[in-house]
Amino acid sequence: IPILTMPNDDITHPIPDLTGFITEGQIVLSRELDSKNIYPPIDILTSLSRLMKDGIGKGYTREDHPSVSSQLFASYSRVQEVRSLAGVVGEDELSKNDKMSLEFGKLFEEKFLKQGKEEEREIGYSLDMAWEILSNLPRSELTRVSLADIREHIRVAGD
Repeated sequence: IPILTMPNDDITHPIPDLTGFITEGQIVLSRELDSKNIYPPIDILTSLSRLMKDGIGKGYTREDHPSVSSQLFASYSRVQEVRSLAGVVGEDELSKNDKMSLEFGKLFEEKFLKQGKEEEREIGYSLDMAWEILSNLPRSELTRVSLADIREHIRVAGD
């Protein structure tokens, strides 16, 4: 695997930015996740795969894989926004949904992202775990998954 470091962790620096165009994807490691002892410390929001869309879903992994993946990305992105807001106004001033997003973020990092160094996870197990973690969010926050999938896979908090 080619490894590229960048000045000041700046992924927009011309060298990593241009190098990214000739690869099939990038795995970006996060110093913040590493400092929380999350292994592997993969920053899912800046990492990408240009091939994933052609290898997931019905006939490849599981039918719900594309939508649950999209929902995880959207929900974790929201976590980052709420963390920034909490840094300004304090957690006590956050709405109930914002606090639920923070809790989702902790669960997502500790249960989904964090893996033992010798741990081997089956895709079905990971998808089931994703639904379990998403069940901690109110239904109004689950905008990337179908109602049928919600009914099949989770009981949504806050209903």
